[in-house]
Amino acid sequence: MKPFVALSLGWGVQSFTLAAMAALGEIEQPDVAIHADTTHEASGTYAFAQQWTPWLEGHGVRVVTVTRDLRPDPLNVRGGIDIPAYTETENGGMIRKQCTHDWKRRPIRQWLQSNRNRHQPVEQWLGISLDEIQRMKDSDVQYITNRWPLIERRISRLACKTWLERHDLPIPPKSACVFCPFHSDSEWHDARENGNGDWHKAVEVDEMIRNGRPPYDLFVHRTMQPLALVDFSNAEERGQLSLWNDECSGICGV
Repeated sequence: MKPFVALSLGWGVQSFTLAAMAALGEIEQPDVAIHADTTHEASGTYAFAQQWTPWLEGHGVRVVTVTRDLRPDPLNVRGGIDIPAYTETENGGMIRKQCTHDWKRRPIRQWLQSNRNRHQPVEQWLGISLDEIQRMKDSDVQYITNRWPLIERRISRLACKTWLERHDLPIPPKSACVFCPFHSDSEWHDARENGNGDWHKAVEVDEMIRNGRPPYDLFVHRTMQPLALVDFSNAEERGQLSLWNDECSGICGV
């Protein structure tokens, strides 16, 4: 049976490039482009999606948005913490990350199960570029086969930007939840300086999770300080590396 082809559309640089390539006929068109809305994306991502969804659909790419069980905070339905917050345990580190599965993978799969033909296999396209090859992982369910069209074409993130510019298309902002613990200090700094509600929401969530795993406190920043008190000046220049490439198995930020 012919697979049902679904593009995972995170509205970041790589996945938008894939969708745009399909829209302009450079690659085959998927049956659907699915955006899993965490309800916590940056305001810039929502604005970009609102502007460019009609363009994709006008060029034949069907866009569907699915959403997890709505909650106003990063707690899961069981009352636990979904995000991989930093913790003050005796060993330090981060708690288990469940947000990718609960907020993105699960709602996408629920939609696919309801909309594919019975027993029809699914080919899921993921917007992972050549420079992120370490994020490639096979699907953990039998009916879905993951595919990475950008890697097949040896396309890097920079090459995605070049392709978009060459086709007079905008470069989207990086897609991620506003309070994601994998933000680099430069991203935190930008969020604070932009002056919109994203920074205030991140600070609110940081305070909200503080006592979520007693007896140890939880934080969204690696220094394990309250986000509102962190000094972000020149942190990247001091050699602090971003953990973004380790953040997930290919669903977030694509």
